[in-house]
Amino acid sequence: MKIEIPYLKKTFPLEFPDENLLAVAEPNDFTANGTTDQILEKALKTPYGPDSFAKHGPAQGQSLEDFLRGASRVLIIINDATRPTPTEAILRGLLPVFEKTGIGTEKLTLLVATGAHRSPTEEEYRQILGAFYDKLRSRCIHHDARKDEDMVDLGTTRNGTPILLNKRLFDADRIIATGSVEPHYFAGFTGGRKAFLPGVAAYRTIQANHKQALSDAAHSLTLEGNPVHEDMMDALPLIKAPVFSLMTILDKEQRLAAATTGDLLASFYAAVEIARKIFCVSIPAKADIVVSVARFPMDIDLYQSQKAIDNGAAALKDGGTLILVSSCRDGIGDEAYANLLASAKSPADALARIREGYKLGYHKAAKMAAVSARATVKAVTELPPERLAGMFIESAPSPQAALDEALEKARSQGIPLPTILILPDGCVTVPDP
Repeated sequence: MKIEIPYLKKTFPLEFPDENLLAVAEPNDFTANGTTDQILEKALKTPYGPDSFAKHGPAQGQSLEDFLRGASRVLIIINDATRPTPTEAILRGLLPVFEKTGIGTEKLTLLVATGAHRSPTEEEYRQILGAFYDKLRSRCIHHDARKDEDMVDLGTTRNGTPILLNKRLFDADRIIATGSVEPHYFAGFTGGRKAFLPGVAAYRTIQANHKQALSDAAHSLTLEGNPVHEDMMDALPLIKAPVFSLMTILDKEQRLAAATTGDLLASFYAAVEIARKIFCVSIPAKADIVVSVARFPMDIDLYQSQKAIDNGAAALKDGGTLILVSSCRDGIGDEAYANLLASAKSPADALARIREGYKLGYHKAAKMAAVSARATVKAVTELPPERLAGMFIESAPSPQAALDEALEKARSQGIPLPTILILPDGCVTVPDP
């Protein structure tokens, strides 16, 4: 068996005997109904109404053209460069409707929903806006979670999370929320309500919300009873301007598979059902060794690539080896979780410290420590080996070297034929053993 593993602008070859392969688990094939532009055009013509699911089927919602009629200040929420959302294509679908309804660029503000992430670089703005960079860059700003003066205090959620959201939401008379929907390791799914919280929320709101990720109820695919999702839902009724949603679902090649529009919640739940069909993958059993790849753009840093660790761990036997392949081209990401792990003597010690006092990012440390407590974690990255060691991760020069060591370890444990599972897109593939 020979597989090519993508890494930056090259690939790593990975070879092992065919009899060791348990499965190559990728998102399921999904036949898109047309080209990207055709899918978006059709979605805009068939928006979901707010009572779609109450009626157990799609109910025609308000068209974007009707939604925009009479608008003078339109806010468009878009994703940052850590998400594969096809923002350029979305804008290509939206702009003709704006022109038709007399909404010129002077009436538009594009707000990059960075959450607690850093601001986009200029190169990333070009990546996000694509062909519309020259036309819309001057109308595009990024959310800064640490600017308290930019926030409006709206109370608290049922879980006690303070709700502070960007004031530009309340300067607009129409809001268009865009995004992509895929499984998320503690929010259940990305997209929809996530555009607002954490997308354009204050740092302390995000910190309190992400603390809920320590709950056993906060994990991939789960919405009902998930306290992270509950926080996000509690923020929505406090947004006064009408909201029109455009959610995308990508396939395993990161091409547009489907799109949903209209009511924020109805379009989100419709997208969730499609995302489940694509990203939830049945596997025959848990494996002794899992190779999980964080593909572009999720390979930006370890903070984002951790999703590949979490999904890979779901398919890994206790005592096995998980191999992360991710360039982490931008480094660690938020340093708080890495520093917490580096200060701990063991994964168990890290988990105890997190329970004593939470800071934003510690949910990431908790998820990583939980995996390291029951398995060996190796990583092929651009990060220094000593930095990885401080997070209970062993550095490897290549996937092949990591796999050879993992096979040797498994055989030394008395496993004559160690099983290997490959996740070519580990950040969004959710194994179901």
